[in-house]
Amino acid sequence: MVELSAQQQFETNPDGVQAYQAYFGTPTYDDRLWFVLLTVGVFQVGLSWQAAASKLPVYRAVFAGMSIEEVAQFDEADVERLQQDERLIRNPRKIRAVIQNARAILAIQATGISFSEFLWDFVGGQPQLLLMSDSGVTERSAPISTQLAKALKKRGFKFVGPVVTHMMMLAGGLLQVADD
Repeated sequence: MVELSAQQQFETNPDGVQAYQAYFGTPTYDDRLWFVLLTVGVFQVGLSWQAAASKLPVYRAVFAGMSIEEVAQFDEADVERLQQDERLIRNPRKIRAVIQNARAILAIQATGISFSEFLWDFVGGQPQLLLMSDSGVTERSAPISTQLAKALKKRGFKFVGPVVTHMMMLAGGLLQVADD
């Protein structure tokens, strides 16, 4: 029996919560996977992570297989179409944020680096271990996630506050938080 990689399991598991939970913390180097993790974070705002992650198969279906290039081409007609899809969390601001975030990723890539490289540069290329006793570190944010949130906002990303950014950094293996 061939064992699927963490990435393959994450991308093919029809149970979004199980897929997200199993993948959470896996060091990520693929821009499209970062886009997926960011999208979960965008839709998580105001909801539980389980509610947002449960929609992973829906995000793949309605956002062109999570193709950054294709989603970046979505327009207002696509936003209206997606708002009618009962499978999706139909908040138009979140839908527009996903589209804008795809465009912002492409803008980073146009500078000659990948979105993944941009993110890993924030932690010096290595996962960072944060202790709960470190100044400003909580389960939901840390100074480094606040810094990344500000950098992402400057580059045109939407719905990327410190909590969303922190959870994305944890999910993609940039950060690990431990008790002392």
